[in-house]
Parts: sequence; structure tokens; C-alpha cells
Amino acid sequence: MTSPMFEKIALVGIGLIGSSLARIIRREGLARHVAISTRSETTLARASELDLGSSYTVDAKEAVRDADLVIVSVPVGASGEVAEEIAPALKQGAILTDVGSTKASVIAQMQPHVPDGVNFIPGHPLAGTEKSGPDAGFAELFENRWCIFTPLPGTDPEALERLSEFWRRCGSNIDTMDSQHHDMTLAIVSHLPHIIAYNIVGTADDLQSVTKSEVIK
Repeated sequence: MTSPMFEKIALVGIGLIGSSLARIIRREGLARHVAISTRSETTLARASELDLGSSYTVDAKEAVRDADLVIVSVPVGASGEVAEEIAPALKQGAILTDVGSTKASVIAQMQPHVPDGVNFIPGHPLAGTEKSGPDAGFAELFENRWCIFTPLPGTDPEALERLSEFWRRCGSNIDTMDSQHHDMTLAIVSHLPHIIAYNIVGTADDLQSVTKSEVIK
């Protein structure tokens, strides 16, 4: 059996994405300890009943303490508040990432709170279902799906590769782009039926700045 990639992973938020990560981390042996945090006592209790982690707390600071990898899986609008809360407890050299569907907004909210020496690498796994909550997760959610990173200037290449390998072991394909390009590309993808209709009459000028391969991926 291969040794774990991380000694401790903290999952802040245990909905569909977080609980799916918890399941695959266990299945693949990616961490020795998985700390789970969510603000809802009821949700936390359910995560414990499902045996998704090693420890459980409503205190996100406690969850991220000594964690090598911290994955924030909360609604995009709550990202900044979470970053501010956990910042004092993040250890030097830790990787901090998220799963938000918009990257420029998340970066604007989280980056000001990230301490020096913490590797903040925004991410977006393109996977999901219509269900939510810890019961909704499943280990196969990320298989053959894309996970996009929007690294900031000065990002440590080793940290980016380590995070990329983590997501590859979760089954994902990896791509990187800047945050504005990500947001434009994903906006076009989400409006693809409209874009196709517009393109028929030659008005989809934005498509010229997004390669066909990215939209199709």
C-alpha cells in the first residue's frame, strides 16, 4: 500500500463536494487524518454517523490546525469569511484550496487573509449532481471530470504539482488558467445553448477569445 500523500487534510464544508472528497480520501488512503468542519451541528453529526472523517468540529480553526492540505467547500459568498476565520491557524507550508465555481470572486475574498508561507491555490472541480449534503457524496464523483486551477503569481510549482496529483488520484483531469479566463470560459459553457444560437447569426464575438478546445472540455 502506498503511503498517504498528506498527514492531515482538513475539509471545511461537508456537502456534496466535501463528503465526496472524504470518501475518496479514505478509499485511496490519501491522508492519515481527515478533519471535518461545518457550522451546522446537525450536518456535523450526520458526517460523523457516516464515518466520513477522523475528527469533527464546528470550529474551522481547530480543524485546519496542523493540516497539510485545507479544502474549503462552502458557498462562494462565504469564502472570505472562512478564510479570515481560519487564517491564524494555518500552518506554514500548508496548501489552501477551494472548490468554488467562480474564481476571481473567491480570490478577491480569500487572498487578503492568506498568511505568508501558505500556498493558496484556487481550484474548481467541474463535478456535481442536483443533490446536496453529506449523504449525497460518492467517491466516484470526480472520475474523468476536469479540475481547473487558477494559480496566483508566485505560486510554488511543487505545491501546485502536489495538489494536482491529489486531484488526479481523485480521478480528475487537470487544467490551469488565469481566473478571468476561467470565469469567462465557464460562463460561455454555462450558456452554450444560447451561444450556439447566437453563433448561427454571427454575434458570438466572445468565442473568438476562448479556444474551442477549452469550451468543449
